[in-house]
Amino acid sequence: MKKIFKVAVIVIATLLFAALLLWALGYSYIFRGLQVVYLKGHTTAYIDDHPEFANRFIEAGEAPQPWPVHKEYSNTSSTSGLEKINKELGTVAFLIIKKDSIWYENYAEGYDENSLTNSFSMAKSITTALLGKAIKDGYIKSLDQPVKDFLPEFSSPYNTSLTVGDLSSMASGLNWNEDYYNPFAQTARAYFDSDIRQLVYNLEITSPPGKEFEYLSGNTLMLGMVLEKATGQTLSGYLSESFWKPLGMQNDALWQLDSEESGLEKAYCCIASNARDFARFGKLFKNYGRWNGKQILDSTFVATATRPRFEDSPQYGYGFWLSDYKEKETFYMRGVLGQYVIVIPEDDLIIVRLGHNLIKREESEDHAPDFFMYIDETYKMLTNAT
Repeated sequence: MKKIFKVAVIVIATLLFAALLLWALGYSYIFRGLQVVYLKGHTTAYIDDHPEFANRFIEAGEAPQPWPVHKEYSNTSSTSGLEKINKELGTVAFLIIKKDSIWYENYAEGYDENSLTNSFSMAKSITTALLGKAIKDGYIKSLDQPVKDFLPEFSSPYNTSLTVGDLSSMASGLNWNEDYYNPFAQTARAYFDSDIRQLVYNLEITSPPGKEFEYLSGNTLMLGMVLEKATGQTLSGYLSESFWKPLGMQNDALWQLDSEESGLEKAYCCIASNARDFARFGKLFKNYGRWNGKQILDSTFVATATRPRFEDSPQYGYGFWLSDYKEKETFYMRGVLGQYVIVIPEDDLIIVRLGHNLIKREESEDHAPDFFMYIDETYKMLTNAT
C-alpha cells in the first residue's frame, strides 16, 4: 500500500510540475484544448464544437431567399460509391446544385438543412470575399495596399512590402508553423488561446513577400485584423451586412472568437453555418460577384481570386483552391475535415459536402483524394439521371 501511495504521489507531482511548466512557458492554452477536445471524447477539433467557444452572431436578414428546387429533385438518387464514401467519412450534409437549383440533397446523423457545423478553413475563402467587398466599398485601395497602412504595430523585416493580397494568396513569408497536430505550434495556439492578436503581432516575415505560395493560417488571421481596422467593424458585423443579408441567407450563423475579452474572430476558420448557406458563396463567385441583378463584388476581383497567382502553384488563387480535374476549371472552398464548396462553372454545378473526416492527402498532393471522389460520383449521378 505504501508503495502504491508513493507512486501516486510521484505521478501527481510530475503532472503538477508539467502543468506549472506549461503555464510558465506560455502554453496554458493547451489545457483549454484538453478540456474542449479530449475530455469531450474527441482527438481533434470537430464539426459542432462552437458551443465550447465564445461566438459572435452573423445576422441573417428579414428577407431570406430560399434555394429553388430543381424539377428533377425527386428523381435523383445517390450512387453506391457516394453512399460508401459518405458512410466511411461521416458525411452529414451532401448537396448538389445544378443551374442554381437544388438537384440533390442528403443529410445524416440527425443533421438537417438548418444544422450549424464548423466551416474550418472554408472561412479563408469567405474572408477573401470580405477583402473584395472592402476594396469595392473603398475601405482598402487594392490587393497591393501595404499591410502596414492598417497594422503599423506589426514590425518585422520586409514588413513594408507585405500587401493585403499577399495575405490572401498565401505569399506572406511569415514564420507560421501550420502543423495541425503539434500542440505547441501556432495553429493550435490560434484555435485555443484567448488573445490571438498578440500571436499575430509576434510573427516575423522571414522571406520576401509576394514571391511564392505557402499555405499558412496566420496569413488569414492577419488579414482579418486588417479588415477589422480598415472597416471599423467586427468581421461578423461586416460579413452580415456584406453577404449574409444581401445573399438571403436563411439562418443566422456564428463566428468563433478567441475570447469575449479580445473579441477577435478566428478569420482563418470556424464559421458555424449550414450547407445551403455556405453554397451561396459558390454561386456568388460562379456568377462573378453578381447576385439577383446586383453587383455585390467586382467581377475583376472574382476572376483574380479564382485564378492562380503563381505559375508554380496552380492549385491556389486568392483564398480559393483550384483544380483542372476532368479538364474542367474548378475552384473550391476547403476545410480540414473535408468541408467543401466545389464550383464547376462550365457545367453550372456546385457541390457541397460537410462532415467529420476526409482522406488525408500525401505531402506531394495538392488535393485530398475524397475531393475527386465527390466530383466523380456527382457526375455519375448526373449521367444516370439523363
